[in-house]
Amino acid sequence: MYSDLREALFTVVEESLSNESSLAVAFSGGVDSALLAKVCKDLGRKVILLTIGFPESPDIKFSKIIASKLGLSHKIHELNEEHFKKDLNYIYRKINCESVSHIENCLAFFYVANLASRNGLRLLFTANGCDELFCGYNKYRLTYEQGRTSIIELMDQKLSNEFELMQEMQVITTEIGVKLKQPFLSQKFISYAKDIPIDQKVRGSNDFIRKHILRETALLIGVPKDSAMKPKKAIQYGSLIHKKFNTLTGGKNYIDFEKYDDRLSGL
Repeated sequence: MYSDLREALFTVVEESLSNESSLAVAFSGGVDSALLAKVCKDLGRKVILLTIGFPESPDIKFSKIIASKLGLSHKIHELNEEHFKKDLNYIYRKINCESVSHIENCLAFFYVANLASRNGLRLLFTANGCDELFCGYNKYRLTYEQGRTSIIELMDQKLSNEFELMQEMQVITTEIGVKLKQPFLSQKFISYAKDIPIDQKVRGSNDFIRKHILRETALLIGVPKDSAMKPKKAIQYGSLIHKKFNTLTGGKNYIDFEKYDDRLSGL
């Protein structure tokens, strides 16, 4: 079963790459981005890993270790609070969305795309879709006892949200001149992944690891074990963007436009 998934991963990434000889990968060091980077490398492409975060953030620390083990070029951009305030204001006004998660993700990819552009890279790959398709989120284990139908319904909800987020991120990266691609969100791969038995992804309500078949396949193709088995941490948390965002907005899980408009406009 691992060999089938391996073939599907290589096929969808190669189709997304087309004739491109070099690309950037948004890189945290976790299983999804490391798997994507390793596949691109094995397909003979020149891969540059890009990581953003505040100094001493978990993503910056961990990504350095995994990039070295993968033997790939690695570029890092450390955020600072002064610029962060201005950039949050820009993203806040650029996308028509009140979701904090979406704003934080778009802000993160604003930094990643700018890092790509500064390094002469115009194609940026991300591993979005893995958590949705392979039950990476904590809510999947909490839904497990409700059965396969409920898990598939949750998966469809997560995918719908992810496609909405991708459109918003495209608005940001396109303006910078960087093309954003998510090979694991292709309809072909989605159809394949949804047919994989649920128990190969999440094994019960106490399964705090999840994404088992993806993790084992990552090990099979040579992703370092500390990356393949690393618990999920979304980019806004690993980069400390969420922590800084909370400081500025008072810890709300949504944007109150009337309340924060004047505050953010003065940042």
